[in-house]
Formats: sequence, C-alpha cells, structure tokens
Amino acid sequence: MITSIIVDDELKSRESLKILLEDFCEDVTVKALCQNIAEAIDAIKENKPDVVFLDIQLQRETGFDLLTRLPEIDFEVIFTTAYSEYAIKAFRFSAIDYLLKPIDIEELKRALAKVEKRKGDTIATRLQQLMQNLRTGSTDNYKLTLPTSDGLLFVKIQDILYCEASSNYTEITFADGKKCIVSRTLKEYEDLLADHNFYRIHNSYLINLNAIKKYVRGEGGYVIMNNDKSLDVSKRKKEGFLSRIGSKL
Repeated sequence: MITSIIVDDELKSRESLKILLEDFCEDVTVKALCQNIAEAIDAIKENKPDVVFLDIQLQRETGFDLLTRLPEIDFEVIFTTAYSEYAIKAFRFSAIDYLLKPIDIEELKRALAKVEKRKGDTIATRLQQLMQNLRTGSTDNYKLTLPTSDGLLFVKIQDILYCEASSNYTEITFADGKKCIVSRTLKEYEDLLADHNFYRIHNSYLINLNAIKKYVRGEGGYVIMNNDKSLDVSKRKKEGFLSRIGSKL
C-alpha cells in the first residue's frame, strides 16, 4: 500500500486528484490534502507518506520552497503542473516524475508504478540534480541522471558516445570507455536526447552525432564512433541519418 499527500493551492485540483487516486489506484491511500506549504510540512511530519503530489506553483511560493524547508526528504515526489513548458525537460533529465493537468489516468498509474519500484531509494540526490539543472538555464548544460543497479550516475550529455538497447534496459557507452546499464528503454533516451544531436540509427542504437569518426556507405551502411566501435545503420534509418549529418556540413 502506498500512502500519499496532495499539495495544491487549488481546491478543484486537490479534489480531482484525490478522486482519481481513490477510483483508479486501489493500492494508494490519500492521507491529507494541503493548500499551502505550512499545511504540507505538518502533514508530512504526521503521516510520513511514501509519495507527495506537489504542485509546482503554490500562490506566491513554489513546490521547491517546500522541499528546501524540510530537514530531510524520505518520500518520493511527483510534481504536478498546468504548464507543459515549465522546466519539463529538467524533470525528465533528473529522473523526477511530473504530471500535466488535467491529469491523465494512465500517466498517473505509470508514475505510481515508478514510486513502487523506487521504494527505499532516496530522492534527495535526484532533486538536487533537478535544481542544479534548472539553474543552468540551458538544456545543453543539463546533467542526465542515470538509475543504475547500485545507485545514480550523473553525466554530461556530451560525454555519451552511444546508447544500445538491451531488452527493457539500455547500455550506455561513454567517451572515457566506461559503460553502464540503466533500467530504461532506448526509446526513453531517444525522446530525451533527440534535441541534443543524438539520432537513432537502428532499433538497437542511439548515437551522439558529434562522436562519429566515419560513415561507411552500404545498403544501410555503418558508422565508426570515436572509440572505433562500428554500429550498423538500418536501411530504414539511412535517409534520415544522412539528412542529419548532411545538415552539419
């Protein structure tokens, strides 16, 4: 059973989310509804929730103001916002969940499934990275949070050479020769990194276009990366790939 608290300055939003949780998420119990930071701090101390649904904008304050006032954060946070453009990329890069209002039931269930999976994991380091990303001002300078088997790895985007699909996992190879396996699909990283000069050349490979040493033509052809690794380009992806690298010339 997952215990939760809802923090939102709008009564309608608090009640709507509570109804969704009660009607569609049977393993979740709502312990408190809070309209401001003071109420939220008291409710968190009293109920020790597993997850807090936290509105980003709380009248003149923000959800981040709440988090900075707590002595420790030993619960998961799912941010809620009505503004799709509000720092969404920073949340995704930092492995922090968010929900756009009006909240979609399936998105809510997916976010809660991650909470169940992360029970016992600390969110504090991910939140710290989120706030650092928000302060950078440019997504190119964001650090990507990678959940590994023994903790979290924070990496610069430009240090990634390529990502390789491994069932529901992704193996990431870095410029320094190191590798790590993360419990996310390649599609998730394709969505995250597409705007940072990464391109999926094959069902199995997502590559950093800045890290290509050579392209060898063929039916699909293949690329040679900076570490001398050869990766196939699928026939279906060839035209799009050539268009991308051609636009750089």
